[in-house]
Amino acid sequence: MSKRIDKINYYLNIAEAISERGTCLRKNFGCIIVKNDEIISTGYTGAPRGRKNCIDLGYCTKKEKFPEIHHGGYDACRSVHAEQNAMLSVARRDMIGSTMYLVGKRVDTNEYEPGANSCQMCRKMIINAGIKEIIIRKNKEEYTKVDIEEWIKNDELLEGKNTY
Repeated sequence: MSKRIDKINYYLNIAEAISERGTCLRKNFGCIIVKNDEIISTGYTGAPRGRKNCIDLGYCTKKEKFPEIHHGGYDACRSVHAEQNAMLSVARRDMIGSTMYLVGKRVDTNEYEPGANSCQMCRKMIINAGIKEIIIRKNKEEYTKVDIEEWIKNDELLEGKNTY
């Protein structure tokens, strides 16, 4: 008899499948928001609706237009983050107390994004959405749980740290 997958990896597998819709040429993320054991929203990395995606253009606009930017520089990127897209599709009242599941993979190697985490802008939105925790896949068997209260208590921006 085969072993039944645990609930966390079940949800992470769904988030990973959603990441395959991503349109970034560097790394794609998939995200789901779950409340009361029900998926209430999904999101993946991609350009705003109606705008061309990098995979359609054939190049990364951030690398092409702003080659001096190596880390950060999200205002130069065409993509809306998976977390943002998931939060845009559901009312705040429905996200309060929910769990977000996040999976990121590199396009060139298809490996999980090492040290994956939400950027500062997504963190601010996650906090304001009332999401209670985020679970981030490290590899097929391991994941990290983040209590959003920790982001509230330990504001890295006040320490001069950027998260990405």
